[in-house]
Amino acid sequence: MEMKSQFYMPTKLYQEWNAVQNHAGELASIGKKALIVTGRNSSKKNGSLEDVRQALTQYGTDYLVYDQIDENPTIDMVMDAAQLGRTQGADFVVGVGGGSPLDAAKAIALMIQNRDTSSEVLYQSIPLRALPVVAVPTTCGTGSEVTPFAILTRDDLQTKQSIPHKIFPELALVDPKYLQTASDEVITNTAIDALGHLIESYFNNNAGEYSRMICMTGVEVWGMCRNVLLGMEPERETYENLMLASSLAGMAIAHTGTSLPHGMSYYLTYHKHIPHGKAVGYFLPGYLELFAEEMDVEVMMFLRSMGFGSPEQFRGFIRECIGKLELSDTEREAMIGEIMASERKLEAVPVAVDREQIERLF
Repeated sequence: MEMKSQFYMPTKLYQEWNAVQNHAGELASIGKKALIVTGRNSSKKNGSLEDVRQALTQYGTDYLVYDQIDENPTIDMVMDAAQLGRTQGADFVVGVGGGSPLDAAKAIALMIQNRDTSSEVLYQSIPLRALPVVAVPTTCGTGSEVTPFAILTRDDLQTKQSIPHKIFPELALVDPKYLQTASDEVITNTAIDALGHLIESYFNNNAGEYSRMICMTGVEVWGMCRNVLLGMEPERETYENLMLASSLAGMAIAHTGTSLPHGMSYYLTYHKHIPHGKAVGYFLPGYLELFAEEMDVEVMMFLRSMGFGSPEQFRGFIRECIGKLELSDTEREAMIGEIMASERKLEAVPVAVDREQIERLF
């Protein structure tokens, strides 16, 4: 069989302690006025917002702050921030925080650049440019600092959905120190999100040699940290590995996209307000077990790279980390119907999938 593979990663990434301070000049030189996009609390608590402020001030780059991004950002939030950026003359956007501010920053950069358009263009497949984006992640799951994706909440469709515009950050400054103030719950949920990226990217029809290589490295690094999710005290190296695994997982899905667990998680996040990574995690054991017959060797190789000896051991680990999913029959039917209608997610699965197999993911 002919080998086909490709790799494209235009984001310049630095991962190190004090990354923002160490590369302040590069950050500040991207434009003349930054719109800093962040959430209400965590970036203030962990020091990332102040680091970015100081870096810009040190080099005389003007900035303004939009700190109203909630978990699962909406189109209205994007347009509110974009209007601020438009009126104040921002020429680049700095996203600071978890996946929500980073994803929102990309969409906001698109809407500031295209100032004469309405929110309708967010979900139109037309070629549009965006302002430069800088990403400063403070959690270890989304990988948004190295992906072109921006996932927003669609109240009109009652789900979450990625915009079709591909917006890679120009610069990513990944500092493990921001994890030191994150709660155990945030670390667990976001680390499981990263694991979902690695599993869904490796077992994916869009995977190639390079993306699978990244997944294997990422899952080995992730496996070194797994006991932190069960209460082990993290060390300095743990924070480094969690951030590294997250960025590697992001690089992988930038080439393949995600699959069934992510597609099914959106219902839980929108309707039941379950954190995204936790919602993804419920379906990871079942997703791996889909391949138990046709790809048994690869499944076992993947499990052993994480530090597990069997699918049952992995399922037990996930259950211990996030508990058991409780759903009504009506909710299960709604979820199954939603994912069965998603051709893109189904087409990513490297084995044939029917309704019965989807039901087994629960």
